[in-house]
Amino acid sequence: MDQGQTHILGIETSCDETAAAVVRRSAGGTATILSNVVLSQLKDHAPYGGVVPEIAARAHINHLDRLIGQAMGEAGLAFQDLDGVAATAGPGLLGGVIVGLTMAKGIALSQAKPLLAVNHLEGHALTARLLEPVAFPYLLLLISGGHTQFQIVEGVGYYHRLGTTIDDALGEAFDKVAKLLGLGYPGGPQVELRARHGNAARFEFPRPLKGRKDCNFSFSGLKTAVREVVHGLGTLTDQDVADVCASFEAAVAETMSDRLKMAVTLFREAHPDVAEPALIVAGGVAANARLKAVFTNAASRHGLKLIVPPARLCTDNAAMIAWAGAERLALGLTDDLGIAARARWPLDLAQTPVYGAGRLGPKA
Repeated sequence: MDQGQTHILGIETSCDETAAAVVRRSAGGTATILSNVVLSQLKDHAPYGGVVPEIAARAHINHLDRLIGQAMGEAGLAFQDLDGVAATAGPGLLGGVIVGLTMAKGIALSQAKPLLAVNHLEGHALTARLLEPVAFPYLLLLISGGHTQFQIVEGVGYYHRLGTTIDDALGEAFDKVAKLLGLGYPGGPQVELRARHGNAARFEFPRPLKGRKDCNFSFSGLKTAVREVVHGLGTLTDQDVADVCASFEAAVAETMSDRLKMAVTLFREAHPDVAEPALIVAGGVAANARLKAVFTNAASRHGLKLIVPPARLCTDNAAMIAWAGAERLALGLTDDLGIAARARWPLDLAQTPVYGAGRLGPKA
């Protein structure tokens, strides 16, 4: 095997996907995904309208061993061929994180390989470099069920948060609107599908925090406005549902465009020497077609290089965890086997928590 290459097994169990992958990193820093296996637990959680932590953790226990075997088989490697074992160590549902991290510790110990305890958010933040050479620094917009934030990615392990949600994450807002409309879980794809046939001008929903001179987000008030409209309509027709979805998406799109404009301004102030900043959009909500159009237009307008990973790498997966582990290993950033799983783990440890709506806003 080429001594200039490293092979990393990645394990991801932070929420409701059980995933294992093997990634190769060349001496020059380029990546090859040798395997990327993801088992969704969607059917297990759909009857409850959301993720049930106990069910998620049990599913990880039942399936992780098999998925790791499948990932190693597809990669054509034995455990002794690995150069390190990476696993999500947080943030996420603590029971699930413990399952994956404990498995990684066991493999690392038995094979005398380095352990790489990866921040799940760092996995998303570095995914762009898994796809192509992307120089630091760059601007990251992370939008998922649990996180909505702008980060300046200065380097592996170095992040500066520009803004975050003060209440609901964007993916969470999509899910709650879908639940109000009886569309099932997960809500994002359902709302997007119905919105295609709706009148976006029928309902004038608020554009939260639009025009503010920061990069924070708030979706709680928008969700409340949707609930008031839905309750006022009474029995909903299919067209009512489509119009609510389209109007909600329009409000989200305009809000994201406004917040992105401010984030670009702050990025350029921090890094005026970067001629064409890269904008990376990651997380499951990045797959929304209406929002993709917003990001494309913004990139063109503000002189950004837009990178949106394919859906299989935007949603939770182990390839991004393996790659983050490979990037960390290249810098000698390994972890002790005693490291603990964490339910909360901010990327930017220097930032103070954001409060709003009577609760701790950022989930990490």
